[in-house]
Amino acid sequence: MSFREVKNPIDFPELEKEILDFWEKQKIFKKSIETRPEEKPFTFYEGPPTANGKPGIHHVISRSIKDFVCRYKTMQGFRVNRKAGWDTHGLPVEIEVEKELGFQSKDQIEAYGIAKFNQKCRESVFKYLKEWNEMTRRIGFWVDLDDPYITYTNDYIETVWALLADMWKKGFLYLGFKILPYCPRCETPLSSHETSLGYSEVTERSLTAKFPLVEGENRFVLAWTTTPWTLPGNVALAVGPDILYVEAEQEKNGKKEIYYLAENRLDVLRGDFRIVRKLLGNEMDGWKYRPLFDFVNLSDAGHPAYYVATADFVTTDEGTGVVHTAVMYGEDDYRLGMRLGLPAQHTVDEKGRFNDFVSL
Repeated sequence: MSFREVKNPIDFPELEKEILDFWEKQKIFKKSIETRPEEKPFTFYEGPPTANGKPGIHHVISRSIKDFVCRYKTMQGFRVNRKAGWDTHGLPVEIEVEKELGFQSKDQIEAYGIAKFNQKCRESVFKYLKEWNEMTRRIGFWVDLDDPYITYTNDYIETVWALLADMWKKGFLYLGFKILPYCPRCETPLSSHETSLGYSEVTERSLTAKFPLVEGENRFVLAWTTTPWTLPGNVALAVGPDILYVEAEQEKNGKKEIYYLAENRLDVLRGDFRIVRKLLGNEMDGWKYRPLFDFVNLSDAGHPAYYVATADFVTTDEGTGVVHTAVMYGEDDYRLGMRLGLPAQHTVDEKGRFNDFVSL
């Protein structure tokens, strides 16, 4: 096999520059819209990036997909208006300014002044606008950068409020709670995107708690948790209705104790034990137990608590096959709490500290 020498190889970067210059001079993007009929629209609003951080390769990937779709619709004869946008809200902007000012907490922002802090954020949001615009042009992403929507402008804000008002008038809105990730340092809920910004795999301690049953001596339902701070907020224990549980007897410190847990999670027990009987989760439904701590009791006449309930989200993949339920601190917990009418009380405040419900 022989290789033929290539004469005058193509300079791809130079070729791309020539194409981009041609598109710009001939206004090809504008013509691709104006030459299509107005009565056949396909409108594209870009999910807005935040320009106080430099663009990365992941932005190139996502924008290539967006551009592919818009070009495809253009080839089908649609008039594809493509509006750029800039996201000027959210933690990425605020955290950047906090770092600049050396702030560590929300209290420092309030002491500095909300209006002054907001102004600093407005000044920060377009820090890397030049880099973003150049990246947009360089990858051939066609989008209207001359008239973008900007989330801090009154036009945008008033439009959002008008849409919310319309939804309210149509009865689509109601008052309730939604379980979301929360940052006690920032004292704010987090979006899934904001959560992923700081994502890392860590090893956390977990514990298995003994919930004492009301009937009988030294009888405990074992429940496992990776969030011990939620235990003062416990109001129920969830079991799988069709999961097989066991009553296991074990000697502890010279006295016998009875534990209830899923049969295939017996490995959580240490030492010798004896299986007394087996039962399904359905048979445990309604069992009452005492609060785990004597300094907090969230039950009231309208919202009784501290009993075993069946739930379809319980698994035996980990833990004990029994789920400790604190209504305000888990999506499954909240749905179960609303279904059963359990107490929905916070036991920590906005800073992640125990509140007055948890008084030692």
